[in-house]
Amino acid sequence: MKSIFNEGKKQSIAEVLASKDKRVALQQEIFTKYPNKTLVDVNLNVPGPIKNNHYLEKLFNRGVNELEGKFKRNNFHYQLIKHLDEDTGSENFYVLDDNANGVKKVTTDFEDKTKLGRLFDADVLIKGQSNAISRKDLGYPVRKCFLCNRPAKECSRSRRHSVSELQDYISKIYGEEFN
Repeated sequence: MKSIFNEGKKQSIAEVLASKDKRVALQQEIFTKYPNKTLVDVNLNVPGPIKNNHYLEKLFNRGVNELEGKFKRNNFHYQLIKHLDEDTGSENFYVLDDNANGVKKVTTDFEDKTKLGRLFDADVLIKGQSNAISRKDLGYPVRKCFLCNRPAKECSRSRRHSVSELQDYISKIYGEEFN
């Protein structure tokens, strides 16, 4: 199996943190323009210093197409406000007219029950709330690690799996989707 992480510009922690700051500013800008909408911020969970390349962009595009299909099947009215394709990763920002809890149920279903969704973070936000709506808020179990099925945050914090193990898993998913 070929690694899809042999290409791309390595990102430093400073660059990743600057990207997070940019994300927050963009979210605030979107809420200024669309104060009564539900915001969905979607990006890939990518371990290691390579956060974007043409392989990851293909995974991202296929995954967001699946998510948009779920929006359509649930009769959600969504609008893509911004797409970012940067060295720190691809990201889409959607606004929806629909109830945030209902949207969170659909994004959680996407993250948990689709092969590509497991690679994504789809945060659901509403204006005036400092954090994204959590799975816990809706009574859902915590997100599971894609390698061992333990709570993902537990594995991430303890660094239970190496970056190369996680990248191998993502490369395998890429191979199954595109070969």
